[in-house]
Amino acid sequence: MNAADIQPFPGRYWHKLDDGRIQCDLCPRHCKLKEGQQALCFVRARQDDQIVLTTYGRSSGFCVDPIEKKPLNHFLPGTPVLSFGTAGCNLACKYCQNWDMSKSREMDKLAAQASPERIAQVAQELGSRSVAYTYNDPVIFLEYAVDTAKACHERDIKSVAVTAGYISPEARKEFFAHMDAANIDLKGFTEEFYHKLTGGHLQPVLETLEYVKKETDVWLEITTLLIPGYNDSDEELKRMTEWIVETLGPDVPLHFTAFHPDYKMRDVPPTPPETLTRARKLAMEQGLHYVYTGNVHDSEGGSTWCPNCGELLIERDWYVLGKWGLDDRGRCASCGTPIPGVFEARPGDWGARRLPIAM
Repeated sequence: MNAADIQPFPGRYWHKLDDGRIQCDLCPRHCKLKEGQQALCFVRARQDDQIVLTTYGRSSGFCVDPIEKKPLNHFLPGTPVLSFGTAGCNLACKYCQNWDMSKSREMDKLAAQASPERIAQVAQELGSRSVAYTYNDPVIFLEYAVDTAKACHERDIKSVAVTAGYISPEARKEFFAHMDAANIDLKGFTEEFYHKLTGGHLQPVLETLEYVKKETDVWLEITTLLIPGYNDSDEELKRMTEWIVETLGPDVPLHFTAFHPDYKMRDVPPTPPETLTRARKLAMEQGLHYVYTGNVHDSEGGSTWCPNCGELLIERDWYVLGKWGLDDRGRCASCGTPIPGVFEARPGDWGARRLPIAM
């Protein structure tokens, strides 16, 4: 695919307003655009009296990662995943950890080019079991992600969405209909946090989580980045984990990950490892069965344990797997308790490798 072949791709979610503007209906922002204007996400724009996706077929880069890096701990453990993203984002997180891509307003960030069919072909050639739409948020490049997922499914390759879940109900149905697994960010559990630090709202994210869990077959895991002094209080964590248990169930894996100073919040200190350990303990006390710590070296908090007998089921040292305590049907080999997830008889052996790919 040459740069000359890249053309704006017609968007699927928009309608005309009485005042002559066009409203983008992809996400709850409902950006209202005049001709030539871009939406807040940067990649959707009004051109020729319609909403188009300006980054279809263009990426900020491709890389083969361990699936645990997404993070997904109960989805094909140990296997490689071909990962890519584009530019832009429909949230405005002041602490964005991938701001060089998600906040990019420069098309030259999108140096890599590949059609959906090419991505599926390369994933198959590399032995990747899945393709992940990540780095920035795949919601904003829905048409590209969905077409890629279709091409991947034709080759028996799974699709993984790493997303903040900030998407409108109609688009939500199409997007997740083509995904096999998703890690959705639950960034905090107050409207104030979402409004002040992300520029969004909490309720649409809760609705996405509930939809994915109850209305689809997508394997779901959740990530919360803990920021000291902002979303790490015992009270907020208790309310959040109670909601997960009561609304989504105790078997949804939850990842607490460590913040590092970045973007517009460089004055906030990194998350102490003890905060992650405290949050994990609290969440398990609330009834969650699978709670993990991330972005820190914590083998105990990164490993999977049987909620019934306490046996070590999947040992993890960063992204390297050790002991494997599941039988060939995904049950605890010691007590027979079924462990929810997408498991095979044996784990993959990709390890912690990171392999950049030139398409």
